[in-house]
Amino acid sequence: MSIDELTADALQLDAVSRANLAKALISSLDDLSEEELERLWVDEVTRRRQALESGAGKTSPLDEVFARLYSGRE
Repeated sequence: MSIDELTADALQLDAVSRANLAKALISSLDDLSEEELERLWVDEVTRRRQALESGAGKTSPLDEVFARLYSGRE
């Protein structure tokens, strides 16, 4: 299963299940070294920047993000 397929499946979960999954995934990073964490963040920032520059990604105004967050939408 690809990361995209896994992500799509995870996003189908209810909010509580997504939060529990996120907590478990974040907790699993506790065993990584500072260097590994730094590399992962740099990789993620690079991926997101490339997505935005290519038009594959999009941004949302902060007020819309919070409105979706508090309404229970993604």
